[in-house]
Amino acid sequence: MTTPSLIDILAERLADRDAGWSIGSFGAIAEFHQRTDDELRLDRPQELCRVTGKGGIRLDPQAVSEATALAFETLSPRAHRWGQGLALCLPEDRAGVPRREVLSELGPDADALREEERGAVLFDMGLAQPQVEFCIRTSDPDLLAILRKTAGRSVMDPQNPAMAAILRAHPHRVVRSKLGRVEVYQKIGGPDTGGVSPDGPHTHVLPKLLRSGRTHSANTPIPQGLVPCAMLHPASAVAGSQGEDIAFDAARHEAFQELLRRYGLPDYVAIKDRVLDALEEGMEDALTEPDSRLTRTGLRIALRQLGRQAEAVGRPNLARRIERLRRRFDRAEEPGEADEDRPGH
Repeated sequence: MTTPSLIDILAERLADRDAGWSIGSFGAIAEFHQRTDDELRLDRPQELCRVTGKGGIRLDPQAVSEATALAFETLSPRAHRWGQGLALCLPEDRAGVPRREVLSELGPDADALREEERGAVLFDMGLAQPQVEFCIRTSDPDLLAILRKTAGRSVMDPQNPAMAAILRAHPHRVVRSKLGRVEVYQKIGGPDTGGVSPDGPHTHVLPKLLRSGRTHSANTPIPQGLVPCAMLHPASAVAGSQGEDIAFDAARHEAFQELLRRYGLPDYVAIKDRVLDALEEGMEDALTEPDSRLTRTGLRIALRQLGRQAEAVGRPNLARRIERLRRRFDRAEEPGEADEDRPGH
């Protein structure tokens, strides 16, 4: 049986409406999510391109083939859950983009995903992020006039009217990295959306996080020297698209474990295997606290997953053994580990 390439894997996941995608940094991110009733406008899986009426994504297959894929899992603040993702990373010296610090007009967006938007004007918002350009795109003459008048100034300046105009007009957001782009056509989350992000494609700009200058959350175990430039968020085995609890989905779980075995960090995969072996051999009392944050996380997540599996298949004795281990090892949070559960957030 031929092992699928990374491009084949990503192309297949593009068609999965339960999977999510994102391009962003720590504090500025665009997310592409699909729903069953979304209008499909463009579907070119081998070009890693998919567009709905609400947003779209296009990755560069050549650039992706040269990227490092890293499958990872993260702890949830909810004890019965965990997060997961596949980060597409480039070395620091290849991941960088122009770090504009002020609102800057870039001209017509000739690379827009939809042909009808290629004459609209692209503006870099000037967020100065290491690996992403966070842009807006518009052909609205009133908004264009304000943006051009305020170009060269920071959008974070409270005296600058640009941000208020952007929030009123809801222009398209376009977030670009060296691996591709995500476009969001829905409204910006705020007063016009009831204070919440719209369901499906949306963006976040969080000034407090931006000030950290980080490329990604400390909870995402990216090896030093690599920068995540795009993310796949495969369908969760324990949470739905709205962040709700769902019954344990064994097929989703195993699908991600296959990615983890292929693209996960070896130490992380090894500690999970060690926990499983110990339980199968009745030697779980010999398990000891791992000596790194990565492997402690792996042990805790392995116990959460095995516990949910045992409950799902009706093995109460095994579930009780795992719960005893969780009381030993899955305790207080490590600093900074409480991420949200919804993909991409």
